This record gives sequence, structure tokens and C-alpha cells, in this order.
Amino acid sequence: MSDQKTADIQRRTEAVKDQLIRKGLLAEEDVQHFLDLAEEWKPENGARVVARAWTDPEFRQRLLDDATSACAEMGYTGLQGEYIVALENTPELHNVVVCTQCSCTAWPVLGLPPDWYKSPEYRARVVRQPRRVLSEMGLELSPDIGVRVWETSAETRYMVIPLRPSGTEALGVDDLSALVTREALIGVALASQCER
Repeated sequence: MSDQKTADIQRRTEAVKDQLIRKGLLAEEDVQHFLDLAEEWKPENGARVVARAWTDPEFRQRLLDDATSACAEMGYTGLQGEYIVALENTPELHNVVVCTQCSCTAWPVLGLPPDWYKSPEYRARVVRQPRRVLSEMGLELSPDIGVRVWETSAETRYMVIPLRPSGTEALGVDDLSALVTREALIGVALASQCER
């Protein structure tokens, strides 16, 4: 066994970045541009999209017809946001999103994917046993509700429009968006179960 210690993730990341720049495969400006974008990509963006869809029927229809354009109306565009499709949960159907090949998500509205979304276990099991995986993640659905799993890819990235919780009719967009987390946007939680 080697006596070498593994460098911490920060030092390893810097070393890879430095090599890519040194070889001309990446510019320092590219790295900074990506870091700036990553700060703008967050699930709060998707939560605002959902809250607007809950309160504005015309926007909701535009979101369902062409989510990429509807998200762009709100300023959420760019890398990994080119082909967004919105999936609307109903009292009869619950949607859940997965990427079985890697961890594709609609970064502008979901942010970078959480660790559990990237795990091989989630990626393999949610396709075969969606109800069981959802239950293990704390979401118990009635047997009367159908579950549909959607596989996101480089060509299509999905976001879920969760059901609007009952009793929220008087709430505005800001308060409604506080009910929606990344988990609800992926479909492994309900908006009513989400807390910020």
C-alpha cells in the first residue's frame, strides 16, 4: 500500500484546472464564466417558475407548451436549459425525473444536481421501483395515483410542476415559491411537504 496521501478535493480540482489551462483546452475566463453561471443556477428559480404557473393560467399554458421559452421569459436560460419540458402533476398522476446515464438536469431552474440524484442506486432503482424509491425518500403516494418516470437526457431536460397545496389560494408568488424545493421539482417530494 502506498504511503502517499490523497490530496483534498480543492487541491485536486485546482491541479486539473491548471493542467487544462496549461494545455490550452480551457481558459481561465471559461472557468470564471462557469462559476458565475453556477451561482445563478438554483432551485429557487424553478420554484418561482412553478409559483407563477400556479397563479397565472396563461403562463402555465405557455410553460406546458414550451417550457424552454417560458423559463426564458423569466430570465432562466443557458447551458443545460436549452430543451426544458414541464411535467404537470395531477391528482391522478405523479411525475418523477431521472437521468440513468449520468445526472442531466435543467440547471437554470433546478441548479446543479444533488448527490442523491447522481447516485447509481437512485438512477437504477427509480426506473424499476419508483413507488418504493419515493417511499424510501419519504413520499407515500396513494395507490390510486399513477407514477410516471421520465428520463432526462442531453436532448430533453424535465422539471416537474408539483400540485399546488390546498389552502394556498391567498398566497402570492414569493410565498408560494417558498413551498417548492428541488426535490419537488424533480418529483421525489410534494410541494406541501417541502420546507425551506
